[in-house]
Amino acid sequence: MLNGFKDFILRGNVVSMAIGLAVGSAFTAVVTGFSNAFIVPLIGVATRGTGDFSKATFSVQGTKFPYGLFIAAAIAFLITAAVLYFLVVAPMAKLQARFKRDEPFSVKAALRDCPRCYTEIPAVATRCAHCTSEIQPLPEAVEKMEKAGLPAPR
Repeated sequence: MLNGFKDFILRGNVVSMAIGLAVGSAFTAVVTGFSNAFIVPLIGVATRGTGDFSKATFSVQGTKFPYGLFIAAAIAFLITAAVLYFLVVAPMAKLQARFKRDEPFSVKAALRDCPRCYTEIPAVATRCAHCTSEIQPLPEAVEKMEKAGLPAPR
């Protein structure tokens, strides 16, 4: 039982995930610090507050609501999301698109309905397998077959 747990913990995915969580929490702390040190005071100055917007509150019947803390947390979240998107997600998508290989053409992937019996048949079919009616293949499918180097349907 302990050997299975040891194998699970030492598996590459678990270790990578733990490292990612540690780096992510450290990055979040940096962004929160930046937001609280620079962005929130600038908003406080812009709104003619005390300079520290995170301490802004309003009260209803003697109960204080610190809405400034929520706004500070929302700003930190937006900065974190923007940095992660523009520095991680967008470059990785471009990299994956660059190395994406063309998928092999499948003759049976493009389907259509038989005009006589309405069963699903390949778009390049010249005869329905169900009702044996002769039909014309779709020109787009024939064109794709020729580009893929496959023989034209008979």
